[in-house]
Amino acid sequence: MIRTGLSALLVLGTWATAGLVPAAAAPSTASEAPASAGLLSAMQKDLGLTKSQAEARLAAEKTATAVDGKARRAAGSSYGGSWFNADSGTLTVAVTSTGKADAVRATGATVRLVKHSARQLDAAKAKIDALDAPTGVASWHVDPKANKVVVNVVATQKNDNDVQGFLARARQAGPVTVEETAKAPQTFAAGTVGGDPYYTGNVRCSIGFSVYGGFVTAGHCGRPGAGVSGWDGSYIGNFQGSSFPDNDYAWVNVGSGWWTVPVVLGWGSVSDQLVRGSNEAPIGASICRSGSTTHWRCGNVLAKNETVNYSQGAVHQMTKTSVCAEGGDSGGSFISGDQAQGVTSGGWGNCSSGGETWYQPVNEILNRYGLTLHTA
Repeated sequence: MIRTGLSALLVLGTWATAGLVPAAAAPSTASEAPASAGLLSAMQKDLGLTKSQAEARLAAEKTATAVDGKARRAAGSSYGGSWFNADSGTLTVAVTSTGKADAVRATGATVRLVKHSARQLDAAKAKIDALDAPTGVASWHVDPKANKVVVNVVATQKNDNDVQGFLARARQAGPVTVEETAKAPQTFAAGTVGGDPYYTGNVRCSIGFSVYGGFVTAGHCGRPGAGVSGWDGSYIGNFQGSSFPDNDYAWVNVGSGWWTVPVVLGWGSVSDQLVRGSNEAPIGASICRSGSTTHWRCGNVLAKNETVNYSQGAVHQMTKTSVCAEGGDSGGSFISGDQAQGVTSGGWGNCSSGGETWYQPVNEILNRYGLTLHTA
């Protein structure tokens, strides 16, 4: 029913979000509510919450996001990272100096004293980024709660000589801890399938967020200059910029009678969600994803600034989530409440058995290409 209704719209324009939706499907005016009824329903289903719990969590996360910036400034060079606790609804900020603790508490955050600052941990991770990682090493990221760099290795390859050699070199870079993961990550592109948001060549991906003049998506979906078509085969535009590996982001211009609106598609299972900004959600916050294969899914932010070691090469500054995804979801929208977070890159697992998915933060993409997010 969605695709039949959309076919009539393609002669007029496209909604460059996670898919195509008629303007009438979006709320006609900006609402003070933290999320649509459909998004709350999805959070209840995927996170096991009641409606009131989902509403309370979104409100607490919005407050924590605002506190995070103030706390970071108050902590200064002693800032060691932060994370959101869903059970208590509070933001914890790590600091290396007791002298900064009161100033950070004054922002509304809980304080934890740690040994290493975020700057020191980021420097250690940067040294690890420079290493050549074997396929048995899945990813690595700074974990502010552990106050270390966490290196994730594929469980079945943890004793591999190359993996052990990499870990030995990684430990020389700074404080490192090792965790196991079930499978190696992979991107979520797919072969052409009729009736989906967009494709280039024989690759199908999902549209991310509207920007003025086009939309952002995943870099592995197409090279600069590659033509992009809608699910019906009609021409949309071209990849204006693309980076993969090292990064996994791209943007596509929109023309030929297509246009953009600040909406993330709910695919009929939830209400379409307006995009009102791109304030970055903290670790521990809830987050939802929209994609052309598995549609709307929710989970939690697990880690930030993670380097993911795909078979095609490492991708940096990614955010890890507990949200599932499958082939064709690449490039799709990650959103927290009404705030854009990033575009789907890859992961492991599926939406039947579960898994983890990474996204490239949207603000990095906007800054890289000088784009402006289209907001409501």
